[in-house]
Amino acid sequence: MTELPQKFIKRMRERLGETFPAFLASYDFSPCKGLRVNTLKISEEEFLRRAPFPLLGSVGEGTHGYYIEEEKPGADPYHFAGLYYLQEPSAMTVGGMSEVLPKKRVLDLCAAPGGKTTHIAAQMAGEGVLIANEVNFGRAKILSQNVERMGIGNCAVISAQPESLASRFSAFFDLVLVDAPCSGEGMFKKEESAIPEWSEENVARCAARQREILDSAADMVCLGGHLLYSTCTFAEEEDEWQIENFLSRHSDFSLLEMKKLYPHTFRGEGHFCALLKREEGTVLRAKPFPIRRDTQAEKAFYAFEEDFFERPHEGSLHTLADGRMYLVPAGMPDLTGASLLRLGVE
Repeated sequence: MTELPQKFIKRMRERLGETFPAFLASYDFSPCKGLRVNTLKISEEEFLRRAPFPLLGSVGEGTHGYYIEEEKPGADPYHFAGLYYLQEPSAMTVGGMSEVLPKKRVLDLCAAPGGKTTHIAAQMAGEGVLIANEVNFGRAKILSQNVERMGIGNCAVISAQPESLASRFSAFFDLVLVDAPCSGEGMFKKEESAIPEWSEENVARCAARQREILDSAADMVCLGGHLLYSTCTFAEEEDEWQIENFLSRHSDFSLLEMKKLYPHTFRGEGHFCALLKREEGTVLRAKPFPIRRDTQAEKAFYAFEEDFFERPHEGSLHTLADGRMYLVPAGMPDLTGASLLRLGVE
């Protein structure tokens, strides 16, 4: 059994009451593993026919996810080809709550390594604009690699502080996802290094930082848009109380749905998610991305496209000073001031 912090055990016993023994017993079992089919590259039906190892039941409606017990699922060629993404099963429920429609503008504010970004991208079906942000530049590189592997063409990967983005994208996004940095209580089985890092003081620090991030996120949700908040922790200070306090500060938001998944009630390691909506109103616009043209480079690309592409490209061609060219999706806003790692398709 996983050795849990005694203060954590005491807190959970007080909160869960008679269901606490079942919660504690869940730590006798190995962590749940799962994969999510990348419907941008293959249909769920086709993947089920081709699955390279056993799939042990669906994670749930809207997730395109399946439980697995494969020892090395990341070593399969289908993984390298981006046909599936390895993701903890309960984390998949967040993307299932988002109900993103094509042609929307979406910001994943704390996106690395990319599980929820790539899930939302599949729901967007290649349309609209998706911006994936990660403040840690090293982790942003991993995020960018996953966006490329999963074949996402309508996504820009950036690295910027939330408050910096909020000052430039007031009331702009149809959906802002905040998968907040948290105390990681739902990671105790999957990553035992999270156990010695846990403390009540760290829970309080995480809650304070989440509050700041949520306030920045709220500023960027368009009128009539949605804010989706999630953590992989059980602490009420970071979950239910965080949402309650947010609503007390932002009267223009209302709570639509809230889920708390525990490992003894859901086959996974645990997650919290809440979907909120901002009151209706006028949608504001941001400056468009400043396209840099290179006629000679574009001529070479058009010749290549005619020979090798199945259909003409959509979007604008943007050429960097070093000669690299990107296919920028329509509607991409100006990202000046953010460290830009990826812009559509190179």
